[in-house]
Amino acid sequence: MTDSKYFTTTKKGEIFELKAELNSDKKEKKKEAVKKVIASMTVGKDVSALFPDVVNCMQTDNLELKKLVYLYLMNYAKSQPDMAIMAVNTFVKDCEDPNPLIRALAVRTMGCIRVDKITEYLCEPLRKCLKDEDPYVRKTAAVCVAKLHDINAQLVEDQGFLDTLKDLISDSNPMVVANAVAALSEIAESHPNSNLLDLNPQTINKLLTALNECTEWGQIFILDCLANYTPRDDRESQSICERVTPRLSHANSAVVLSAVKVLMKFMEMLPKDLDYYGTLLKKLAPPLVTLLSAEPELQYVALRNINLIVQKRPEILKHEMKVFFVKYNDPIYVKLEKLDIMIRLASQANIAQVLAELKEYATEVDVDFVRKAVRAIGRCAIKVEQSAERCVSTLLDLIQTKVNYVVQEAIVVIKDIFRKYPNKYESVIATLCENLDSLDEPEARAAMIWIVGEYAERIDNADELLESFLEGFHDESTQVQLQLLTAIVKLFLKKPTETQELVQQVLSLATQDSDNPDLRDRGYIYWRLLSTDPVAAKEVVLAEKPLISEETDLIEPTLLDELICHIGTLASVYHKPPSAFVEGGRGVQHKRLPARAGSGESAESPDVGQAVSAVSDAPPAVIPSQGDLLGDLLNLDLAPPTSNVPPVPSSMQMGAMDLLGGGLDSLMGDESETSASHYRTEVQSPQPPECSERELGGDVGGSPAMGVSLGGAPVGMPAGLGAAPAVGGGLGDLFDLGGGVGVTAGSYIPPKTVWLPAMKAKGLEISGTFARRSGVIHMDLSFTNKAMSVMTDFAIQFNKNSFGLAPAGPLQVLTPLSPNQTVDVSLPLSTTGPVMKMEPLNNLQVAVKNNIDVFYFSCQYPISLLFVEDGKMDRQVFLATWKDIPSENEAQFQIKDCHLNSDAASNKLQGSNIFTVAKRTVDTQDMLYQSVKLTNGIWMLAELRIQTGNPNSTEWLDSRCRGVRNASAYILVYDICCVESFEYVKMIRQQIVDNREGSSSEVPILVVGSKRDLQRHRFTQRRAISVLVKKTWKCGYVECSAKYNWHVLLLFKELLGIAVARGLRQNHASIRLQGALQRNRCSVM
Repeated sequence: MTDSKYFTTTKKGEIFELKAELNSDKKEKKKEAVKKVIASMTVGKDVSALFPDVVNCMQTDNLELKKLVYLYLMNYAKSQPDMAIMAVNTFVKDCEDPNPLIRALAVRTMGCIRVDKITEYLCEPLRKCLKDEDPYVRKTAAVCVAKLHDINAQLVEDQGFLDTLKDLISDSNPMVVANAVAALSEIAESHPNSNLLDLNPQTINKLLTALNECTEWGQIFILDCLANYTPRDDRESQSICERVTPRLSHANSAVVLSAVKVLMKFMEMLPKDLDYYGTLLKKLAPPLVTLLSAEPELQYVALRNINLIVQKRPEILKHEMKVFFVKYNDPIYVKLEKLDIMIRLASQANIAQVLAELKEYATEVDVDFVRKAVRAIGRCAIKVEQSAERCVSTLLDLIQTKVNYVVQEAIVVIKDIFRKYPNKYESVIATLCENLDSLDEPEARAAMIWIVGEYAERIDNADELLESFLEGFHDESTQVQLQLLTAIVKLFLKKPTETQELVQQVLSLATQDSDNPDLRDRGYIYWRLLSTDPVAAKEVVLAEKPLISEETDLIEPTLLDELICHIGTLASVYHKPPSAFVEGGRGVQHKRLPARAGSGESAESPDVGQAVSAVSDAPPAVIPSQGDLLGDLLNLDLAPPTSNVPPVPSSMQMGAMDLLGGGLDSLMGDESETSASHYRTEVQSPQPPECSERELGGDVGGSPAMGVSLGGAPVGMPAGLGAAPAVGGGLGDLFDLGGGVGVTAGSYIPPKTVWLPAMKAKGLEISGTFARRSGVIHMDLSFTNKAMSVMTDFAIQFNKNSFGLAPAGPLQVLTPLSPNQTVDVSLPLSTTGPVMKMEPLNNLQVAVKNNIDVFYFSCQYPISLLFVEDGKMDRQVFLATWKDIPSENEAQFQIKDCHLNSDAASNKLQGSNIFTVAKRTVDTQDMLYQSVKLTNGIWMLAELRIQTGNPNSTEWLDSRCRGVRNASAYILVYDICCVESFEYVKMIRQQIVDNREGSSSEVPILVVGSKRDLQRHRFTQRRAISVLVKKTWKCGYVECSAKYNWHVLLLFKELLGIAVARGLRQNHASIRLQGALQRNRCSVM
């Protein structure tokens, strides 16, 4: 008879009967009773009343009975903690049982009983089991450490279990190694900052050896651990790949995906011209293809992972297109995923095959799949230019089928094809117009209206067609209404005499009869444009549109790299990072791929360019003492706001100088013997970037830069950090290199930035900056009310922060704050508030309250804000302190594009409370020795070396540039995808300003961003560059595409406009406008 009899319903009073059976002298009857108890517990009945009787059954040699009792204990120990202690003696005794199965069972059960009172009794048995002679017991104990750490982390650390766990990685049994790795990984995930898994080549070798012999789940644990390791070089990376590759042929799909994850990550470090790189690509394809022969659910998981792999490395599966062809019995979710991958793999070589398949799919019965197939044809046309004509022909064939949803999808994708290939396939418009009456879906109707409006001059009855849509204007969706409004305005601008009544009608419907704010606003904008300046309206509404790209659905590269590191996990199925869907207290680590060999990037370097970080959920640790603050000051971003300094050729590198041996002593007048360990630094002359030279043409020579060496007492700043924070605070800011508000006689004040956008604060926008005035720190805020209601009752509060910043008084806002009103407030701050360590160190979390709600944001204050006025150190104290600074507290920087001599630099820095203690000149360098004191009493010492003369004049003074120096206007072109080329343009513009006679405002300068057709790859947002060039540099700014002849004419038109506006027509008679505004003809004489 089976065990199902235990789950049948029994009569009343069964608890009493079970109690009697549990206390029976017969072993068989006792075992039957425990089985009945477990069965009742499984179906949800409360049998906790039997706890003492079940615990009494632990004293038995029967392994089956012991397992059942332990199962009961695990379930009810939490609700009966006092009774559970009764079982402790039996656990301890079982941990010393001769049978290894019982020893392992005892330690496993004790780990699963999450009761604090039992935890302390678990330590000794666990310590013995971790060193047990039987590997089965050791592997069970390893997992138990992770469970115990989850209950009481401090206890595990105090008892030294983590060190024992690390030792088990060197165990002779592969399963013990796998479980130790799994336990350490689990603990490391819950404590991301702890360096538990200290992976090194020796440890990696042990893991790879165990990989071949452990079970499939053990292999997954080890492979996931390997994926977190960053090899030292490409040779080590190749060695690991060679030893992991055999896992690709494993029968378990999870092992295969984990192996693929490791290989995909380590391939980043292999040079592409390496023979092994090509071999590895070929080896990756078969296992991925094999995964698609599994059941549909596994297929879907595999396809989602393949989708990521194809986006990162399409060459892996470029010859496997047929594998992704849809089968008739595939579930819809598999079909759609295969379709997506087919488009990603489509190329000129296989496009004919793909189109034939897609045309076949368009005749299927599944409507959703057919729609996706038709869209796929359009995506192929946009992706593979050579196939566009064939794709359009296929779409026209599908339109002839007159199947409603097919026709509508075809019209939507043809609109995109028109955007990609203007003036090429407009001959099909007549066919599209024939199907106008059958369109009933908003997206299709909007697409057709866009086509009619865009090509109104080619459609004789365009006004009639649009008027037919206008009849039911209020019944249309918002998407259609907006498109119809724009299309009729376009029509009016192209045929003003015939459509005046029509445009008045649509503007009236949009502005007076509609309650949709978006539609109403657009209507008013068009109305005012048309009524005040029809020429400007034409330029705005009929402007050339940028070409669309086939990459619109690709995952953003940074996110893709992170998802590649999570292949085989839920993140790779969701296509979202774990932080987007994992909740709870555990820290989610952001992973990224290592830098390719020779790229010069650091695998550990954090992402730069984030303007304002979000308020952290996890509370930062309190700073226990000032000493702990020193290491975090080393991590502050003090680098100038420029790109990374390029490598220096040896021929341009000056010899190292002994900064302390004699030089500083003689300067200070101290003849005493110096310390044996001296600081050494080098002045480097970086090369101009290759990208700039290639873009702008001409010879690019070396441009010397300033060298800065910062030490500390006892703190310094590290070299090699990223760009300066968005709010400012880098060394470049102190020299006014960041384009902010430079105050000659005072400290640097960064420009205001938006800290809290209106869309996140119910209409309240807060922007601000920080300033130090008369020894008091101020937070200068601007409050803007972009809501429709009045705002009152403002208050502000700071979270604990690294330097104790807190409001010195209440927030004084002139209330009420009316809609569209902006008010400026200066809030004095003190440094006497509560202290708590933040990440980054200069992060400030702020809460602002008004009558609507409480809003939270964070900002970063410049570290120079904390420099106090009494920071000038005595010379002798400086010398003694400098010698005592440990080498790890020293950092070095280079500042480019600084045009100050040593006296000017000293004066400017003194405005920010950076005081020059002494100065000397060695060869062609001025050496400034400076001191800084922070509000919390920490000192920083610096040596500033300045190359005398103008370091940026070398190119300008070159005899070959004589003609350029006398030019009447300048066009400076940079590549919007190359930050180095913009830095070069920045340098050239500065040379023009410094070396031209008279004010720079007399010389028209137009900065041009080229390669607009590659704007998806631009190094920063257009708005950031435009604001810098127009507002700070006072120059013109245009972006163009020479490839598509886009805005090239506008470039010269803009330059001539600037020249005329600045009076150059009178000042320079050589400039003449000769038909410059005619298309394809522009002359500047």
